[in-house]
Amino acid sequence: MIVKTPAIVFRTVDFKESSIIATLFTESHGKIAVIAKGARRPKNKFAAFLVPGQMIEAVFYHKPTRSVQTLSDASYIQKMHSIRVDMEKMALVVTTMELTDQLLHENEPNLPVFNFLLKMLPWVDGQDTISKNIFPYIQIRLAQLIGIGLQPMEEHNSENSGYINIESGTLTGTARDNQSIRLTPNQYLFVSESLQSMKSTIFEIDLSKTELKDLIRHLDTYFKYHIEGIKPRRSDKIFEQLLTD
Repeated sequence: MIVKTPAIVFRTVDFKESSIIATLFTESHGKIAVIAKGARRPKNKFAAFLVPGQMIEAVFYHKPTRSVQTLSDASYIQKMHSIRVDMEKMALVVTTMELTDQLLHENEPNLPVFNFLLKMLPWVDGQDTISKNIFPYIQIRLAQLIGIGLQPMEEHNSENSGYINIESGTLTGTARDNQSIRLTPNQYLFVSESLQSMKSTIFEIDLSKTELKDLIRHLDTYFKYHIEGIKPRRSDKIFEQLLTD
């Protein structure tokens, strides 16, 4: 069966002498692997499309019995210019694609996540500068979209700080379970505001470099507890280097 569907490129690997195997997140079939034959040859049309974070219209031959489908055509939904040349944007996008890839099962469509990325990627591409705070916001939003979102609990909090309770999945002013992680006031404010608002003023919250790295690590701990198979991201080395610049 020939399938034509919007898709987002998660990652690519070289295959044999001239081909590429790409992991695509498609609107119609969820996460799938496709082979682009000859994509590494000079002037092959597929090479420009198979870039992490690129949004494409993919055409492939789908056979349920195959683990890798054959890509027959591709075109841009919206060409991403700056994420190809801006190192900070590229690192953010690659890290986001790697995280999302780990959160989704193969062949299971997820329209909420797909539509989120469909809006987020062009927004990132179009910004003059990108706040370093955006990745923990993406982590928080993805957790919500896959059904394991943190739940803020209303309670008196005189210190304006609080905890991520890993087991219960709550954000509270006091520790609630055996794996509660205390947040700094700025981290607590950022997570609380991210759960309740989608305004860009969230990115103006002044997280220090240490606070930002620790918050990303705390949220990764939360993912690892609730989802099997989450591994350290390969792209984190590049992303963390940018956080220290």
